[in-house]
Amino acid sequence: MAELRRITTYPVKSLDPRSSTTARLDGRGALAGDREYAMVAAPPDAPHDPESASVGGRGDYVNGKRTPRVHRLRSSVDRSAGTLTLREHGRDETHAFDLDDRTALDSWLSDYFGEPVSVRREPTGGFPDDRQFSGPTVVSTATLREVGSWFDLPTDDVRRRFRANLEVGDVPAFWEDRLYADHGEAVAFRIGDAELLGVNPCQRCVVPSRDPDTGEAVSGFRERFIERRAATRPDWLDSDRFDHDFRLMVNTHVPASTRGATLRVGDEVAVLGTRSLDGAGSRHARG
Repeated sequence: MAELRRITTYPVKSLDPRSSTTARLDGRGALAGDREYAMVAAPPDAPHDPESASVGGRGDYVNGKRTPRVHRLRSSVDRSAGTLTLREHGRDETHAFDLDDRTALDSWLSDYFGEPVSVRREPTGGFPDDRQFSGPTVVSTATLREVGSWFDLPTDDVRRRFRANLEVGDVPAFWEDRLYADHGEAVAFRIGDAELLGVNPCQRCVVPSRDPDTGEAVSGFRERFIERRAATRPDWLDSDRFDHDFRLMVNTHVPASTRGATLRVGDEVAVLGTRSLDGAGSRHARG
């Protein structure tokens, strides 16, 4: 029986994960608290439009796509205290910052990255990479283990590189490729009492090729990944959304009827079948 094995959120987009045994689907369908904060390459008073944010211009996200220095930041959020603690990898000194008054935090990050940086907050929906299908991302434990074998990497290292929200156990590698169909369609699946729609296999970027602690790149990562992904592609995978082999993990949409539900580690996961995607993809913003 497929079951939800792990729940992971990323309180600050692009920084360290937080694991939990339960998570609520918020009013926009994201996991509550996931990518709630984001670092933006702009002064605090500069406008930021998450709908048009990209890499390389004013107001863009400061993430692993923009600079490998992101990987060297260790972070933890204390929600009860309202603080973010940062430490540079390899150093003992820690810095705690107020998440309500982010003046000191913005100053420290600007010094660290060598450009104006400010931290923005979006309490509902957060700052997703896929702003159209911004539900929690899904992968299987067996898939992470298989990818790790391609590069001689431990499973937890691969987990930190690909940064999925939900991990499914007791299924074979690439099981999650069952959770999407063709354009205009979605695959409904249930986790506990919540119904989600699998839509799109996630297109990967440079981030998984880098060491999650140091930012050091694995030489030939993309080429090796594509070669092995093609060789291990399930025979039954036949979707026009899977248009190249540099894809892994599934982006989802959460119907309004399911928002507010709570997911729990140990919940049964069941595939319900293919549905029309009509009306499922409203554009709203949450690596």
